[in-house]
Amino acid sequence: AFGVVADIQFADAEDGYDFDGCRRRYYRHSLRLLREAVREWAGESPPIDFVLQLGDSIDGQNARRGEAESALQRVLEVLGQLSVPVHHAWGNHELYNFSRARLVHTGLYSRPAGGSDGPPDRECHAYHCSPAPRLRLVVLDTYDVSTLGRDPDSPHYQESLRVLREKNHNDDLNSPKGLKEPHFVAFNGGFSQAQLDWFDEVLKFSDENEEKVIV
Repeated sequence: AFGVVADIQFADAEDGYDFDGCRRRYYRHSLRLLREAVREWAGESPPIDFVLQLGDSIDGQNARRGEAESALQRVLEVLGQLSVPVHHAWGNHELYNFSRARLVHTGLYSRPAGGSDGPPDRECHAYHCSPAPRLRLVVLDTYDVSTLGRDPDSPHYQESLRVLREKNHNDDLNSPKGLKEPHFVAFNGGFSQAQLDWFDEVLKFSDENEEKVIV
C-alpha cells in the first residue's frame, strides 16, 4: 500500500485563483490538508510502504515573494514526519521556484545517489526502485524537455525553446490560442529521447523479471 498526494501548491499567502481565474486556491490551507494526510498515512494498518508526491508542492508565487526556500522547508517538514520513503516528481511550479541545479540539492531530489537507477544526466529527475518483491516504481521527469528551470544559455534550454517555437507561434508561449497541438505551451514539458530510451530498458528488465510496474 502507498499514499499519493499532488498539487499541494503551498504558499504563505491569501487565497487566490488558478491561471484561468476559475478555481479558487487555498494556499495556506493546503499545508493543513497535508498534515491531515500525513496523520492518516501514519495510522494505516498494515502500514503503507511509501508515498508519492506528484509535483507542484509549492506554488509559483513563492518565487516572486522571495519565499521559495522557506515554503519548501515547511512542506518538507510535514512530509518528514513520515517513517516511510517519499518519492517526489517535479512539476512546473517547482521549476518556477528553483533551477534544476538547485533542485538537485533540495529534499525534492529523491533520486538515489550513485548507481545506474536513472538516466546519465543527474539533473534529469527520473529513477526506478523496487519497493516490494516483483514490483517496480518508476518516477519520470516530465519537464526534461522544457525551458523551465534551465539556464537560457544551455543546450537543453535552446533545444526546448526551438521545439516550443516550432509548434507555438504565439507571442505568449504560455498561450494555446489557435494551436493544433495545444499542449505545446511553456508551462508544459516533455521527455528527452535519452530518458525514453532509459525507460524502455527499465520496462524490458521488469518484463523479463515478471514485475508489475507503477509509473
